[in-house]
Amino acid sequence: MIAENLHQVEQHIKEAMARRTCVPKDAPVKLVAVTKNHDVEAMREAIDAGATDIGENRIQEAKSKFDILDRDVTWHLIGHLQTNKAKQAVKYFSLIHSVDSEHLARALDKEAGKIGKCQDVLVQVNLAKEDSKSGIYKEDLRPLLDLVDALPNLRLRGLMCIAPNYADVEACRPLFHEMYEIFQQVKEIPFKTANISYLSMGMTHDYQIAVEEGANIVRVGTAIFGPRQY
Repeated sequence: MIAENLHQVEQHIKEAMARRTCVPKDAPVKLVAVTKNHDVEAMREAIDAGATDIGENRIQEAKSKFDILDRDVTWHLIGHLQTNKAKQAVKYFSLIHSVDSEHLARALDKEAGKIGKCQDVLVQVNLAKEDSKSGIYKEDLRPLLDLVDALPNLRLRGLMCIAPNYADVEACRPLFHEMYEIFQQVKEIPFKTANISYLSMGMTHDYQIAVEEGANIVRVGTAIFGPRQY
């Protein structure tokens, strides 16, 4: 069932790419299979069916799976990250999606430097200004981007956002469209070391709209693995 679900999500992504109007239809999209609250067996099933990127929300859960998974995948941290977990974050994750403050950026830079790593990161933008979500506001974005670009052990790779969970999923579209415009503007900034490549937006309920509006990373869990086991 997991393999079937994965292939269905991949097909939906292709169909959404074909519906793009403002974005090149052939611009690729990376699917991150979100494994929060799903066991290692489910993860292996998805990976064996073709999943190459795994997303986890919490450090402790990722740590418990990392050593026993026995599969070669790229690990993404997609959840809110506390500064005191920066040491573990740089150890386990290839791409951290949720940098949202100067304090966190400096902590990640410090810990990455200790292990001789250049840590790829995205800056999370709270475009809807939801109190329940992390992320920096649009008007405060540029100073944080400049800071991350200047830190020697971080490499800025792009932006991430989470849309509100609207009753009508179409309500996400203007936000995703605006986020793509911001992403395009950020790509034009003459950074020193940044390589702005990724716009991470879209989850199970809205990933198809996100792809249509320019996402090139989507984070999908329930549509692949089914309801989370708490």
